[in-house]
Amino acid sequence: MYKNTSSKEIVIKLILLLLISIGSLAIFALFAASPDTKTEVDLLVLKKHSDYSSKGADTCLKCHDEDSEFPVLDIFKTPHAVKTDKRTPFGQQQCESCHGPAGEHDKSRLRKGEIRESMISFDNKSLLPVDQRNKICSSCHQKIEKSHWEGSVHQVGEVACNDCHTIHTTKDPMRSEITQLDTCGNCHQSHKLASNRYSTHPIKFGQMGCTSCHSLHESDNENLLKRETSNEVCFDCHAEKRGPFLWEHEPVSEDCSLCHAPHGSNQPAMLTQRAPFLCQSCHSSQGHPSIANDDSGLIERRFPALRTGSAFLLGKACVNCHTKVHGSNHPSGSKLQR
Repeated sequence: MYKNTSSKEIVIKLILLLLISIGSLAIFALFAASPDTKTEVDLLVLKKHSDYSSKGADTCLKCHDEDSEFPVLDIFKTPHAVKTDKRTPFGQQQCESCHGPAGEHDKSRLRKGEIRESMISFDNKSLLPVDQRNKICSSCHQKIEKSHWEGSVHQVGEVACNDCHTIHTTKDPMRSEITQLDTCGNCHQSHKLASNRYSTHPIKFGQMGCTSCHSLHESDNENLLKRETSNEVCFDCHAEKRGPFLWEHEPVSEDCSLCHAPHGSNQPAMLTQRAPFLCQSCHSSQGHPSIANDDSGLIERRFPALRTGSAFLLGKACVNCHTKVHGSNHPSGSKLQR
């Protein structure tokens, strides 16, 4: 095999082969030790075999105090920190109930090249996937009203609990109606912008919130509505539009959103279009005044029969005459005029 090769060349080749092997092992060890390359399974196994700290939250607060990068002391003002309630994290293993056992994480000194043992985190850099992080929350918050979370739009879209909820703060923004719009608007930007239009629900003023109509955890209805239909949601507040009416207006009984834009509109009463154009999207204008009377020459003075404009379409347009657009109980109200 080495008949035509000198012993010196053989030694050089063996040394090179040895150096390549050592380099490969060093690179592999470097990546294996790096916290950025740890797999999710590595962290779960690590936490499963780690030990809980003996002093609980006092161990964590040695470093994570009000001056740390992520202040956590406000958690003591929340329901999570009720030590006398065994259902809360602080009634169990305190901080480690959610972040996993500390193990060697709380070592005061690390040797050169040694990496601090990882803890379970809930930010976007977490080693755990979203579903694993959410399971930690649902281990306590698994109630009947959240039974439809599995398979919901938010769950399938890998929305993490902490994407909406803030734990280490006195007031979770999702628990207050006046701040819900900002939180939900991080994803639902078009609806947030619609709240700035001329005619809207009083969401920006805290008199309503996103959860007034939508059930974010539990609903299996369309658009996560709290009721089976959008009409039932509207009738919770607008009960006078519910009926039953002797003379019904079909779009009202079918879907309120056929005429109204629930998140906001630049038309009065949150209408999707201004009347009479909204009405004429269903009702033919043939044989009926269809254009407003104005000074733009729509009236042909020489031939009154060609008159197309109508003074009755000014102001509220069709509603000037047909005032009971949601329905009428009057015996003569077939045209929704009384």
